[in-house]
Amino acid sequence: MNVTQPEYSDLVEMAAQDSLEILGAFHPKEEDKAPPSCKTLLLLGPGANFWETMKSSKEWSDGHKDPIDRWSTRIITTLANQAGAKAAFPFGGPPYEPFYTWAMRTGRIWSSPVKLAVHERLGLFVSFRGALLFDQLVSLPELPSESPCETCAKPCLTACPVSALTQDGYEVEACHSFLDTPEGQTCMGQGCQVRLCCPVGQELRKPEQSAYHMRLFHKS
Repeated sequence: MNVTQPEYSDLVEMAAQDSLEILGAFHPKEEDKAPPSCKTLLLLGPGANFWETMKSSKEWSDGHKDPIDRWSTRIITTLANQAGAKAAFPFGGPPYEPFYTWAMRTGRIWSSPVKLAVHERLGLFVSFRGALLFDQLVSLPELPSESPCETCAKPCLTACPVSALTQDGYEVEACHSFLDTPEGQTCMGQGCQVRLCCPVGQELRKPEQSAYHMRLFHKS
């Protein structure tokens, strides 16, 4: 599908064909640090069947490093070309694009009590694979009224077994040290306990995918 005057519903459909989801969008202002020509910015992340799609990709099986980033570059660049947009990515820097700042501008993603991004539907497991930047104004759907954290018991504040991730910040070294212990193997095998405890989107989380990203984080 080639989109010359893109509609939001068209873009949702196009992204879904590659197991991606539009996580949020906004019309940038100068302070958002998008390219001056950008009038609409859409953030993309893993959608339905993403993990299965990823594991069946040529990037996953070719033995080279960073398969998910390389898949994202190929797929989202192609999608951008089809949609008449430019692609941007949260990796490949420095300098890095301000994806966290962009996320906060969407009205669908907020800063959680532990400062991680939290999405209206995906909770603390929201992640970004790239963005589409349009020179046109794309009409955007109505926004939710508030963050899910407003009515949540906030289990994320106390979920970390060594208090490495709390409302006071993130102690990276304490986290890595714990992951090297026998007790830390639960986090290694299931994913970050703070992210896992979020009640939003729990049914969407694949343990294998969470464990994969935890292994990558711990090797970094």
